[in-house]
Amino acid sequence: MKLKSLFLGSVAAAGLSTAGFAADLGVLTSLDVCDSLGISGLTISSSDNCLALSGGVSYEFGYGEFRDEVPVARTIDPRQVAVGGSGEDWDSRVISWVKAVGTASSDFGPASATIKLKSDYRYRTRNGVQDLAEDGNFFADEAFVQIGDTTTIMAGKKGSIANLGDDAPFNYLGLFNSSSLDGNGVGIDADTDYLGGHVIQVVSQVGNGLTVGVGLEALQLGPAFDAAFTTDSPGTLVGVVSYAGEGITAHLTAAAFEVLSGDVESWLIHAGATGTFDAFKVRAAASYFNDSLIGVPGKHRGADVFNGLVSVEGSFDLFTLALSGEVQNVTDGPVADFTDYGFGGSIGVNVTEGVAINLGARYFRDGLLDEDTVQVAAQVVAAVTETLKVTGELGGYFGSAIENNAAFTNDNIIYGAAELAWAPGGGFTSSLRGEVNSEEAYKVTFKAAKEFK
Repeated sequence: MKLKSLFLGSVAAAGLSTAGFAADLGVLTSLDVCDSLGISGLTISSSDNCLALSGGVSYEFGYGEFRDEVPVARTIDPRQVAVGGSGEDWDSRVISWVKAVGTASSDFGPASATIKLKSDYRYRTRNGVQDLAEDGNFFADEAFVQIGDTTTIMAGKKGSIANLGDDAPFNYLGLFNSSSLDGNGVGIDADTDYLGGHVIQVVSQVGNGLTVGVGLEALQLGPAFDAAFTTDSPGTLVGVVSYAGEGITAHLTAAAFEVLSGDVESWLIHAGATGTFDAFKVRAAASYFNDSLIGVPGKHRGADVFNGLVSVEGSFDLFTLALSGEVQNVTDGPVADFTDYGFGGSIGVNVTEGVAINLGARYFRDGLLDEDTVQVAAQVVAAVTETLKVTGELGGYFGSAIENNAAFTNDNIIYGAAELAWAPGGGFTSSLRGEVNSEEAYKVTFKAAKEFK
């Protein structure tokens, strides 16, 4: 959608306005309806609707020799290690979005329509040759209607109601298998196309912190949506129960795929809980996929997959301790049955009021390839001023997965990184980061972002 003509028209109208228009400005910015609906922020009010506007822009530029990236634990996709020596690479990316939510009162509670337009404008080169370009055209990232208060009905294009939280490890470096997922969770990427999309959803707040929901999602899918599964059909039935209160959050999410085909063969369960008790936090999470559609092709697709995670954290006067462990068991898949496992730990020390040190290590055992990977790192975070923060990190990757990988020239990989972050206020953030490793790779990254609400 082209917004240029809309913006130019608005500017032209403002330029042609007279003093009489200024007298009417209070009508356009009246918050009477917005106040009655409990809506704040950047709003425009009419006689019966409140229009809330928000948006943001983020920019990222990277330069160096970094595009030849190789997983450090090869059968999963955790943190990638860059390999240099193949020519200059750079990446320039602008992500922008604008969101409008129009809300009015009804006999069933607030009724709203949400439209979020998003643009991803990207130019990337690899070894001096362009290998990716996104045109940056705006598209409807969200477009849905909603009505209700304690019970809410939603329909259109939006995210899933599936609760996939309470599943990120507490330790400083995280865990290898969980790091391979969006959100560093257990078992499933939150951005999979099999959840959310075109939806019909109902969510109800039962009371005492308990919320239940049911939804029919991924209605935009169709035959041959996924080349690896040409019989895919639309419809994911999602059910969720969540609790939040008294220092505890917990959830149980279940989903069945391809329900509109009448032949459901793939389903999942995802559960997690976090408890906060004075200085301690405890977290446990698990997921199970049956005949999975959403795993990694060649490893998880069509398999039965169990993932589990346990993490604990203790915060004391000057330091914080964290320990985490994970396990993954895969059976009846495209390859042999196998079990992966890993664990990690960290200690954080507040040296002074503005300086902290983090020491961490994590281990992963690849049961399929019978290889292991170890990462150790030390990090220093210093608040130079109220708006400037400097972070330095030195670490390395070791183990048979590194030694046996022909893509690496060394039996271990040492890396160093430094970052300067600036947050002067007003919602503006910016950073400059440099990283180099023993594989002759390096990268310098600049970021800047601002949102408004």
